[in-house]
Amino acid sequence: MRRRRRGAVHVGVGGKDFGTLNYQLSWIKNVEFAGAYIADTNGYYKEAGFSSVNLMAGGPNVSQDSVVTAGKALVGISSPDITSAAILKGAPLVAIGAQYQKNPFCIMSLASKPINSPQDLVGKKIGVQATNEPVWNAFLKANNLDPSKITKVPAQFDPQPLVAKEVDGWFSFFTNEPNLLKTKGIDTAVMLLNDHGYPMVSEIYVVRKDSLVKDRDKVKAMLIGDIRGWTKSIQDPALGAKLAATVYGKDLGLSEAEQVLESAAQNTVVQTADTKANGLFTITDQLIDETIKTLALGGITITKDQLFDLSVLKEVYQADPSLKVAS
Repeated sequence: MRRRRRGAVHVGVGGKDFGTLNYQLSWIKNVEFAGAYIADTNGYYKEAGFSSVNLMAGGPNVSQDSVVTAGKALVGISSPDITSAAILKGAPLVAIGAQYQKNPFCIMSLASKPINSPQDLVGKKIGVQATNEPVWNAFLKANNLDPSKITKVPAQFDPQPLVAKEVDGWFSFFTNEPNLLKTKGIDTAVMLLNDHGYPMVSEIYVVRKDSLVKDRDKVKAMLIGDIRGWTKSIQDPALGAKLAATVYGKDLGLSEAEQVLESAAQNTVVQTADTKANGLFTITDQLIDETIKTLALGGITITKDQLFDLSVLKEVYQADPSLKVAS
């Protein structure tokens, strides 16, 4: 195992005590936030200067951007479409990095009747959750698909209708439902939206703009903790999965075996050739441009300077280049 050089462990950025880190997650406490669980468990946030950590669960009834806007959390995990819409309505927010280098949404189908391309959707029944309809609609537009030729079936998050063949496809994260069904012996095919006209980062870090001035060191400390936590998650996908199933999400009835599969899957979009070179959560200029263009397909017109400010992350890696080593 590679050993970190002694100077790489940060015990408080600038020797400050930052108090409690209020961290708003974008979803329930499953393995999607493995890096944060590891950082909390291993004391990385405390070493960076926080006295305690409050990981706040999200879900379909939680607006993570509103929580951050209200100052109830220093940072939130969100998505570019949700945050952009908030910014255009006046929210003083900005994205400072992205955990996922690819959009995780996919169309899942049964392996026996796969949907492999956007054109395969024509004439099919697809289960789509209400909260995901904006992404679904933008994806159809990106691929010049007529919505009237595809039957959208209102759905929740349990993919049982697909298993029962009541629908032909299911809108989901590629990390989640496909692996859930895999543990039940059901083989699926996955068509990643990102690979078919919908390239966009996801799981973005969102903070208030004024936090980059008044709480800049605190934001840096949070990022250092997360970088170290996600580095461990990439090295050992089972680590965060165990924490999700037995500690942070212990009341959710999560399957540890399934969470391990999810963890390994998400690592493929957390660590890429670009993040290996530039550091976790960084976003290339090309990917920023693609994200802005993809947002426009969904009717969201925003500039990259309105949505992104990667200067804090850049400073973190300039101060400690060893943090870029994620394998």
